[in-house]
Amino acid sequence: MERMVLPDARSAAHAAAERIAADLRGALSLRGRASLAVSGGTSPWLMLADLGDMDLDWAAVDILQVDERMAPDGDEARNLTHLARCLAGTRAAAAHLHAMPCGGADADVAARAYAPIVDGLGGPIDVVHLGLGDDGHTASLAPGDPVLDIRDVAVAATAAAFNGHRRVTLTYPTINAARQVVWLLNGADKAPMVPRLEAGDVSIPAGRVERSRALLVLDGPAAGFA
Repeated sequence: MERMVLPDARSAAHAAAERIAADLRGALSLRGRASLAVSGGTSPWLMLADLGDMDLDWAAVDILQVDERMAPDGDEARNLTHLARCLAGTRAAAAHLHAMPCGGADADVAARAYAPIVDGLGGPIDVVHLGLGDDGHTASLAPGDPVLDIRDVAVAATAAAFNGHRRVTLTYPTINAARQVVWLLNGADKAPMVPRLEAGDVSIPAGRVERSRALLVLDGPAAGFA
C-alpha cells in the first residue's frame, strides 16, 4: 500500500484529489471513458470540491456511489445529497452521476437496481475512494453484518441497520477489482485503525480490501502525529 502523509485535512484532500484526477486522465487516455466511485461521510467533501474543478473530460466520466443510506431523496442523511452539492457548479457537474436509488423503503430492491449500473461499466471501476470508521468499517461493510460475506453480486444491502439506517454498498469483489483504491483518512480517531488497515488485518472490514493497488492518504492526526 502506497502511503502519503500531509500536515492537515485540507492538504490531504488536495493530494487525494490530484491523484484521483491523474488516474481518471489515464483511464480516459486508454479507454475514452473513466469511472470513479465515491464513499459517503464528511471526509470526502473537501476532496470533492478540489476534484470537481480539475481539468479533465468530465463528460466521459461515470461517478458512482460506494454506499448509501436508506433515507428520502434530499435528506441530509443521504450521501447523494452531499455528493451532488459538492459537485454542483464545478466542472465535474458534467459527469454522469449514477445515484443509488435509496429513497424508498426496500434496501434489497435498491441494491438489485444498482448492480446493473456497476456491471454495465464493462470492466472494473477505475478509482474507488474509501474512508475508514473508528470501528474498522469501510464503505457500508459493517462489522458482523452478513454483507461482508457476499461474493456473487456487485452491490448488496446490509442485513441490519448501521448507525440508524440500512445501507446499500458495493461488495468486496467490486471494490477489490478496482484499478485503484484511494483511502482518504482525517482525524486522530482514525489513528488506532490505520496500522491494522496497512497490515491487512482481516478482523476488521477495511482490512479485507486489496492493498496492492491502493494509496493511503493521511492527515497528520490520522497518521498519529499530534
